[in-house]
Amino acid sequence: MRVVSIVGARPQFVKLAPVAKAFADAGIDHQIIHTGQHYDVNMSDSFFQELGIPDPDLHLGVGGGSHGVMTGRMLEQLDPVLEEMAPDWVLVYGDTNSTIAGTLSAVKMHLRVAHLEAGLRSFNRRMPEEHNRVLTDHAADLCLAPTRVAMEHLADEGLAARSVLVGDVMTDVCLQVRDSVLANPRPVPGVEAGEDYVMATIHRADNTDDQSRLEHILDALGSLDRKVILPVHPRLRVRAEADGITIARGNLTTIDPLAYPDMVNAVVHASGVVTDSGGLQKEAFLLGTICTTVRTETEWVETVDNGWNVLDPDAGRLAELATRPAPAGDPGHPYGDGHAAREVARVLAEHA
Repeated sequence: MRVVSIVGARPQFVKLAPVAKAFADAGIDHQIIHTGQHYDVNMSDSFFQELGIPDPDLHLGVGGGSHGVMTGRMLEQLDPVLEEMAPDWVLVYGDTNSTIAGTLSAVKMHLRVAHLEAGLRSFNRRMPEEHNRVLTDHAADLCLAPTRVAMEHLADEGLAARSVLVGDVMTDVCLQVRDSVLANPRPVPGVEAGEDYVMATIHRADNTDDQSRLEHILDALGSLDRKVILPVHPRLRVRAEADGITIARGNLTTIDPLAYPDMVNAVVHASGVVTDSGGLQKEAFLLGTICTTVRTETEWVETVDNGWNVLDPDAGRLAELATRPAPAGDPGHPYGDGHAAREVARVLAEHA
């Protein structure tokens, strides 16, 4: 059986790591296409190196441009490549432009598509990611869901017959990397030994593309009562430069994007996380750090239900929320037991 994985952005590289290992263990012929959607070295190349992912079989080098331009360029290059590779499955990950481009190319060539992390919904149609994930689920031949809530969403949309609960592969790699960084201590960039700090990331269009809103969020972060470390996502950097915004202010300190193990290390030792990232909300929960999300909704509703994540859409309550006490009680294991990638390999082989 041959599986072609199509990836292009940071969260997909993280998900790819345990999947690639599980496929190798199962003897699956696995080929990797890197679209080039994220071209910053700390958001691309270092992930392959530090997470032990095999080098991509093909790098398309598609980076930058509007959503339509980027997706179109990917489609143009993917069609002949997939025809030559002739996979039994095309595996797409998450909700990026790489996800929808890989899906569209494959289905139009009558290649079977499996969508990993299927069924997540924010119900916010302003998010490009929401359209990507919904369209991918409805085009896919197999929807690989991370949670029971995701399975319920798929069933509500008439997709139950082609949906399988496999667990969350991000849990697999997050817990493995956590154990590694705890066993081998490393410094957090921008933080002195023993210094208290908050870890932050901001990159969503709703938060970066309106100058006054971005200024407000940065002011709120800078006014917290302790150091705030913000790795600057390429999208944030571009928008800030275009609008003449200085990101660092008050207690807000900027650093370059972090390789995944460094990000895990930073979150583990932080007093709190403030983010608009989907993946980081869940990673904070898995790593035992409270999270405040600057969005009106979350795909990871379990983190809100158990109190480890609070939504603060206008960043108006960061002073009280960012370093609040962790909730008491056992939050359970809503994202699986750390063996989801092995289940993905089994399910794909079963449906080959």
